[in-house]
Amino acid sequence: MEPSRLTRVKICCISSAAEAELAVRFGASALGLVSAMPSGPGVIGEELIAEIARAVPPGVATFLLTSLEAPDALVAQARRCGTSAIQICDRVEIEAYAALRRELPSVKLVQVIHVTGPEAEAEAVAAAEVADALLLDSGNPRLAVKELGGTGRVHDWTVSRRIRESARVPVFLAGGLRPDNVGDAIRGVRPFAVDICSGVRTGGVLDEARLAAFFAAVRACADLEE
Repeated sequence: MEPSRLTRVKICCISSAAEAELAVRFGASALGLVSAMPSGPGVIGEELIAEIARAVPPGVATFLLTSLEAPDALVAQARRCGTSAIQICDRVEIEAYAALRRELPSVKLVQVIHVTGPEAEAEAVAAAEVADALLLDSGNPRLAVKELGGTGRVHDWTVSRRIRESARVPVFLAGGLRPDNVGDAIRGVRPFAVDICSGVRTGGVLDEARLAAFFAAVRACADLEE
């Protein structure tokens, strides 16, 4: 019997050890820990990020969401925070990847692609040559105050589907996901994982009922045929 092809779930904007424990209890494969950003929800201090990362059980990935671009700054922040992955939310030069690979060989590198239009496909294919995974989101880094995530908006999933088909690395799908639309997202894009922040929260706090509904909707999509 073939193993179940269950889409993984990353819960983002984790704000405390208690939220991390709750997300893991419901079945999260990864947790997102947000460092300083120009806009958006969920920002916590680096000391708290490091504290949560240390407490997460083995087998659950911890993602440091960062808006930094300079290679030395990225390396230093990653060392302070101690997460198992770095989610690079803005565009960086190729040299940044080389520095991160050299200095942090065990840390996974996840590049965010903000799907603002069809042009995101070429950007994603290029990023897949240097990143361990892509995360497709609905921000806009071209604004005067950059949006690098946490917008709660859904983007064009047909573009995301083409990226998933073209990229040679795992693809995480983010942007406006909720219990009532994640099934359509999974069926339409077939991502490796889905990433959610506000869609499982009430008043900014993780909501057990919404978490249960979200994970149930994800499990209902297991074993989809291509």
